[in-house]
Amino acid sequence: MKYIIIVPDGAADYPIEELGGRTPLQFAKIPNMDFLASNGTAGYVRNIPKGFSPGSDVANLSILGYDPRIYYTGRAPLEAVSMGLSLSREDVAFRCNLVTLNLSDKKHIVMEDYSAGHISSEEAKILIDEINSRLGSDGIRFYPGISYRHIMLWKNGSEEIECIPPHDITGKEISRYMPIGRNATFIKELILKSIDILKDHPVNQKRISEGKRPANSVWLWGQGKTPSLPAFYDKYKLKGALISAVDLTKGIGILAGLHIINVPGATGWIDTNYSGKAEYALNILERVDFVYLHIEAPDEAGHQGDYKLKIKSLEDIDRIVIGKILEEAPKRFNEFKILLLPDHPTPVKLKTHTPEPVPFVVYNNRKAEKKNRKFSEEIINSPDIKIEDGYRLMDFFITGHV
Repeated sequence: MKYIIIVPDGAADYPIEELGGRTPLQFAKIPNMDFLASNGTAGYVRNIPKGFSPGSDVANLSILGYDPRIYYTGRAPLEAVSMGLSLSREDVAFRCNLVTLNLSDKKHIVMEDYSAGHISSEEAKILIDEINSRLGSDGIRFYPGISYRHIMLWKNGSEEIECIPPHDITGKEISRYMPIGRNATFIKELILKSIDILKDHPVNQKRISEGKRPANSVWLWGQGKTPSLPAFYDKYKLKGALISAVDLTKGIGILAGLHIINVPGATGWIDTNYSGKAEYALNILERVDFVYLHIEAPDEAGHQGDYKLKIKSLEDIDRIVIGKILEEAPKRFNEFKILLLPDHPTPVKLKTHTPEPVPFVVYNNRKAEKKNRKFSEEIINSPDIKIEDGYRLMDFFITGHV
């Protein structure tokens, strides 16, 4: 048996007036997802335990079978692991976004864009290197990642700070959302100092001249220390691989002992290499038992508040990724199962994550069911099965039992 998990990040949503009260999943033309829903077991799963922020870190830990209440320590250390950074037990990692702030009114600075217009990795590296040269020290270092996503390491740092993700405050005045708690003043000062360093940087002057948003500040959040996860193989006796453009999910995969597959052209955005992701997933299944295929684009479209982009991403995933897998998998493997689900909702009208349950479907090519239903949030209202603890879904997928 081969096992395939497909995670269109943030695909679940709320009804949208412009779509006649339908969600993007309900509106989109997604015949392959609908096929899985009509021929598989469809259910409801809560990936975000009560009391946890609805992040992709918590949700993807759950999907991979790890109880966040036991294993979650923060988002940034997972990304740091993926970037090959070495943390001691005392080191604290922070996610460091390059963001666009509206600086037109110095007394009322507003978070304009959590991603600085999805800045290129090449431009971002120049800016993060500049930040590191100016703000780095023996205890603080900044490391460039992909696009707007970077890492700051604080040796012997403090976790006891409340930091708000920048994608939660788009369009809001930042003074109300600055870090608070023990040692928060230090982190706040780093953010404010970065503005003076970046606002007139040549990279940003060029971006402005091209009509692009400048990356005129950093934003620090998602802090934590490196967790320790039991190996996926030890839990399930399956050799596995993970495909993602996002350091967060790659970091979870590394800690779980999964083989990380880097697909050329995988960007974590609407222009990602969908076909390559599907092909690499099928190819690696020739050598392993299990593949986790994570696709970030719907989540990014949700954060942008763009329902048209979200629909496009869902239709591309359906046609290019799932269509290819459904066409090729029967030719390559006698038996296979597919688990399809979002990790969490990212409603377009909110531009951020929410903690509600999401729909899932488990399709077994040897035990296809016959029902007429669409893959959408409607499954939550009439599920074949309910799973309240998201980390138990993996058991159900592999064994058929919760």
